[in-house]
Amino acid sequence: MNNPLRIWLNRTYAENAFFIAQLRENADRVELEVHATHVDPDSPVLRAADVSALEPDQLSPAAYVEFALDYCERHRIDLFLPRLHQLAVAEHRAEFELSGTTVVSPPSAAIELFSDKADAYQALSAAGLPVPAWWRVTDAASLLDAVARIEADGRTPCLKPVTGAGGEGYRVLTRKPLSLARLAGAPGPLVSLDEVVRALEDAAGRHPDVQPVDWLVMPQLAGPEVSVDCLVDQEGRLRGAVGRSKDGRRRGFTLDPAYLEPARELAERFELSFLTNIQFRHQDGVPVLLDINTRPSGGLHQLARCGVNFPWAAMRLALGQEPAELNPRVLGDDYTLISTRTRPCRQRRRCPPRPPPRLPLPLPLPLPLPLPRNCRYRRRGRRCRTRSCPVSASSWADPRAPARPPAGHRTAAARASIRAVDSPARTACSAVAGRQWPSPGSHSARTTPAWSLGDSV
Repeated sequence: MNNPLRIWLNRTYAENAFFIAQLRENADRVELEVHATHVDPDSPVLRAADVSALEPDQLSPAAYVEFALDYCERHRIDLFLPRLHQLAVAEHRAEFELSGTTVVSPPSAAIELFSDKADAYQALSAAGLPVPAWWRVTDAASLLDAVARIEADGRTPCLKPVTGAGGEGYRVLTRKPLSLARLAGAPGPLVSLDEVVRALEDAAGRHPDVQPVDWLVMPQLAGPEVSVDCLVDQEGRLRGAVGRSKDGRRRGFTLDPAYLEPARELAERFELSFLTNIQFRHQDGVPVLLDINTRPSGGLHQLARCGVNFPWAAMRLALGQEPAELNPRVLGDDYTLISTRTRPCRQRRRCPPRPPPRLPLPLPLPLPLPLPRNCRYRRRGRRCRTRSCPVSASSWADPRAPARPPAGHRTAAARASIRAVDSPARTACSAVAGRQWPSPGSHSARTTPAWSLGDSV
């Protein structure tokens, strides 16, 4: 019996649980043993992996490389996809190869270049690739100068750290004072320019010998944002690329050369091997480069809607094998995202059921038995007067029956996770949400009451 192919993902984003699922769905039917490590024991990536473990936190890059080398040797890892301390791991690629592990990441020179957005923009501009206007800011004076230049062109200035990911530190600058309307609205990136200047001056006054910030200031770019997922082999040739457009809630796919050709030139010129992500926005209607990520994007799994599996194709390239078809057979349809927050329901009304979560999260509790539509049970302990209802007087009288729910147990999780539909009419009983009641004459069905789960599902 052949040993499984062992793949390790170190501390990474929760969305990469879908990345792991695509690895398992490989068309070659290769047996895998996926390892995942994280500092958060509740990370969905740990649940999705075959072997999961907690990794040490707050290690220096050099110390983390030692930990990674030891992990690869002990677990005989074949392919290692680093996200945390990617640069340090890539710099020690040869040491991992001696232990039989292939590091699936771009070269260390490319990682170092694109980890600094200002250096990256300078290199991209020198290569003739489209970049927006930008200024590197380190103090209040340089910030005010950059903002004045941007506002002179009738644009809105914004700033972000030179290093960082995931939109951390992104702010839109405004000269308008804080208003009650802004306080009453949803939180946003808008911040007062005067407050930012005051904070920079205060920091410079307290520590005159220390550079307070290292920011990139640029005009706010128009949407939609187009994120091109690229697959490049170890010789620097682009093997596949698909663009994903994001405009508000709407998501779509594109093969427009206006995005794919600059992405191809960039990926091949800077040898961005394996999986990378190149983001575009628009300035005066022209696509310009916004950010380059030397790692798989969190939304890479969405390309499955186009019939391609980039995660498994990258593994084949790392193993020196030729991947299967990488050109999309058909572009997936546009779709929209639905983002909801679970809140306590203050209305006594019938609600449709919440569908069970998909992998990697299992259903926390089984659904309860459907209840009759005319069930008039109330949470204060009154008995149901419907003879056919499972919540009968005998259920409360029998000592083996589930305990009476405590007052105030109607949490969002209890209501949202186990409402049932009794077709054609929707039926729900708020008093027994989260409990699987025994059928009449039987007390074998038991589950943990949902009110013990708290408000997180």
